[in-house]
Amino acid sequence: MVKLTMIARVTDGLPLAEGLEDGRDQQDADFYKQQAKALFKNLSKGQNHPSRMSIETGPYVFHYIIEGHVCYLTMCDRSYPKKLAFQYLEDLKNEFEKVDGSQIETAARPYAFIKFDAFIQKTKKLYLDTRTQRNLAKLNDELYEVHQIMTRNVQEVLGVGEKLDQVSQMSSRLTSESRVYAEKARDLNRQAFIRKWAPVAIVLGVVFILFWVRKQIW
Repeated sequence: MVKLTMIARVTDGLPLAEGLEDGRDQQDADFYKQQAKALFKNLSKGQNHPSRMSIETGPYVFHYIIEGHVCYLTMCDRSYPKKLAFQYLEDLKNEFEKVDGSQIETAARPYAFIKFDAFIQKTKKLYLDTRTQRNLAKLNDELYEVHQIMTRNVQEVLGVGEKLDQVSQMSSRLTSESRVYAEKARDLNRQAFIRKWAPVAIVLGVVFILFWVRKQIW
């Protein structure tokens, strides 16, 4: 059964549309929505992600399709057929491109295409019962195979991004600390230089003053 559906722009992870839920059949709806948003953020980092992937999380599986800088994502029960999940996403993709495709890049606020929820709800109902004649026909359709689509674990997928963030933060921190160290080193060198040559400068100054005074007297 389809539990959650979200559409986002890949370039920056901005959510564009969502299948609104009443929340009664899913206690952890907010938790999985946050996971979905974390996945979008991870995809927006420009790493070489597959255009289609399944990601296991708890008792559910995220399935997504990326096309035209847009990610179409749904979360289903683990028992829900992978083939139907991806065909459901294909239906959403085809309609979204037709209705809102030209406005995707200019969207400036989250859920700018919230009206697309009506189509999501209508399409989701068609995929609820896997035993309908329509869905059985889709399952038997050999033209759309999903065996080659990779399946990974959500911690593995998000963990990659988190580790990269940690490396980036560590690199920034080391760069900042090296600047501070270099500045302190320059200050210490200046202080050492002053301590070393100050007495000489004072002596030379006194000699110069005495010489000048003596010259004035003479």
